[in-house]
Amino acid sequence: MVATYSGGMRRRLDLAMTLIGNPRIIFLDEPTTGLDPRSRRTMWQIIRDLVAAGVTVFLTTQNLEEADQLADRIAVLDHGGLVAEGTADELKRRIPGGHARLYFHDLNGLNAAVKVLGKASRDNDTLVLQVPTDGTPQSVMALLDRLDEHALCVERVTVHTADLDDVFFALTGHPHRGQDTSS
Repeated sequence: MVATYSGGMRRRLDLAMTLIGNPRIIFLDEPTTGLDPRSRRTMWQIIRDLVAAGVTVFLTTQNLEEADQLADRIAVLDHGGLVAEGTADELKRRIPGGHARLYFHDLNGLNAAVKVLGKASRDNDTLVLQVPTDGTPQSVMALLDRLDEHALCVERVTVHTADLDDVFFALTGHPHRGQDTSS
């Protein structure tokens, strides 16, 4: 009969069986793999409730957003070895800076911004300039002020500060996803 259950129902059943006998420590191995967003959030809440009730939860996951949402402490492993350990914020602070992504209306605006801003990574196809920044409002304002001084218009700005994906890539030496190497 269990074979007819959805992935989410099977995960809940696995968790229910784990909780029989009110254990004080539980190990969850990728508990949200294959779950839809609603079921994943429900599972996250169940885990939070367990922790709030005093249960120690060891969670293995490749979903770093999940680790960021749920874990008090995180251990980063690479090829079976521990490469870092700490809170999500401690690990993120180990990665320098972030970047602002500036979106331009045309190639002329992008080219002019490159001349004004200097060190940046550009993508001519999407008309995006990625500029290193610490992500603080002051640094983003200073960046926009420099563009404004030269009468350069930006269509849109997004700011990215280090997340756990960045931490993983930096600490394991694997290339960053989608890293733009063109200049």
